[in-house]
Amino acid sequence: MSRILPGLACLLMLASCASTPAVAPVVRSDLAPTGKLRAGINYANSVIATKDPVSGELRGVSVDLMRELARRIDVPLELVGFDFSGKMADALNAGEIDVGALAGGSGTGRESSMDFTAGYLQIEATFLVLPGSPVRTETDVDREGVRVGVAAKSAFEPYLARTLKRAQLVTGPGNPTAFELLRSGKVEVLAGLRHQLIEVRDKLPGSRILEGRFLVVEQTLAVRKGRDAGIAYLRQFIEDAKSSGFVAQSLARSGNGNVPVSPRATE
Repeated sequence: MSRILPGLACLLMLASCASTPAVAPVVRSDLAPTGKLRAGINYANSVIATKDPVSGELRGVSVDLMRELARRIDVPLELVGFDFSGKMADALNAGEIDVGALAGGSGTGRESSMDFTAGYLQIEATFLVLPGSPVRTETDVDREGVRVGVAAKSAFEPYLARTLKRAQLVTGPGNPTAFELLRSGKVEVLAGLRHQLIEVRDKLPGSRILEGRFLVVEQTLAVRKGRDAGIAYLRQFIEDAKSSGFVAQSLARSGNGNVPVSPRATE
């Protein structure tokens, strides 16, 4: 019996090591240069995170991912909340955080200074229009005399700036300000993430969200450029989180089980 127990303990230790592989020092240095993981969380996007109005606690799929990441690379975690993704992007570029849970990839205007994982979930971007608006479809948006409001530095502002040929794009500093552009009549159409537009629609009775979408926004993890080992680790981490069911389970716990998990990245 005394010989069996040490052998069993050894097997359990090996199994534990296999489930959480050793992390190369350069990965830890890239992702937690100060000795802790400073993780940016956008709680304005309720699909990926929320902030308790009383306790200030951050919850959601992006929080769960950051906690799991910190556990795997074996460093303390500092969650840093932001009320707008553009502010988080600025903080990441300034070195104030190490990893950001951001909409990313080609076309977001962020790819020149950041590297991204593949997406871990997908959110539709569409339009909200004023009561009685003649704009009925996405095609109607891009017409002479139509002003389209969008939050400056949002993931889809560069896309709209590139694709709208006739309509005028008007920016506001953050989601609340962009909504005020619509409510005050300074624009006829507001671009935004579908669930965020649903949240503000009741503040403007009679307003409508258009069917369809103009863009599918992929939520990713991002780091500043030059952290090659770190981004390689993050990319594999996200693929593991998708394939294992981690992302889907976290979405279900937060009441967002209907949000699609992004497909596996292609090489």
